[in-house]
Amino acid sequence: MEVSTRIIDMPLATPFTIARGTQTAARNVVVELRHGGAIGVGAAAPSAFYGELPEHMVATAARLAECLGDDPFAIEQTFDRMNRSIRFNPAAKAAIDMAMWDLAGKLCDMPVHRMLGLSGLPLPRTSFTIGIDRPETMAQRASEAARRFTVLKVKLGSAADLEIVSAIRRSTDATIRVDANAAWTPKEAVALAEGIAPLGVELLEQPVPPWDLDGLRFVRDRVPMPVVADESAVTWEDVPRLAGTVDGINIKLMKCGGITGALRMIRAARACGLRVMLGCMVETSISVTAAAQIAGLVDWADLDGNLLLSHDPFRGVSVQDGGELVLPDAPGLGVLPSE
Repeated sequence: MEVSTRIIDMPLATPFTIARGTQTAARNVVVELRHGGAIGVGAAAPSAFYGELPEHMVATAARLAECLGDDPFAIEQTFDRMNRSIRFNPAAKAAIDMAMWDLAGKLCDMPVHRMLGLSGLPLPRTSFTIGIDRPETMAQRASEAARRFTVLKVKLGSAADLEIVSAIRRSTDATIRVDANAAWTPKEAVALAEGIAPLGVELLEQPVPPWDLDGLRFVRDRVPMPVVADESAVTWEDVPRLAGTVDGINIKLMKCGGITGALRMIRAARACGLRVMLGCMVETSISVTAAAQIAGLVDWADLDGNLLLSHDPFRGVSVQDGGELVLPDAPGLGVLPSE
């Protein structure tokens, strides 16, 4: 099997701000995996927060190509070989892993979700994310988004967090989930949770720094809504120590190394009694569609990264009114270039 990569630059529809900074464009890396006359396609959104940049990922993908054998269906073995070869660089592994799943599906003339035996499972509705801005601006964006989505994820981590959630609640009756991206101390998180609980917030995501597991437990024991770990839950090895500390984890292909890594995290989470969210970075439809293939296994979906782009170069999973995810029925991931 041969691997080729290319970097694509894509402007966002509007600037997107979280507690760590503002993003106006996304750089993704597209990977093509060739076997005979078939081509499997994957893509990744490398994040500096997890130690990856697009240029690094291209170099890493070339190194990981050495882990590929001649069997396009040896996906688990290839995943393990990549992890033995390079410890980190999960986005590079994710792109190759999803390209292998895409290739295998095309060779079998079958969508990936059907190969995995997941056809017919109901998919959770995806949320739509509202980035940090002035409370009135966020309320307006939330009101507009609620015309199409029944669930909104609201980014917090500013001095006006309570005001933001209050303004959004006045503007819409959509379900609200909040995500602080590790911006608060445990005591700040509890105080904020007390203020937003009467506003009907469904869950609280990553309130404290990722390494502060005692802080996560402190928050979880004192707030009335479920607490979900994101930055604290990177790979399946993180899951057991989060049991009893949080109520759920947010799995992202870019953190765990692709579909194969995500499936391992889901199994670990269920064994530990944890609920599961399936999330994403700011990504093209290639990697969002790859994640959506396994969405029938999770409780919550936050698969809107492609919807934040001003133009997505690919088309795959679609979103109907209400946030309903509709998987393509074509072989592999079912992703095609946009017209």
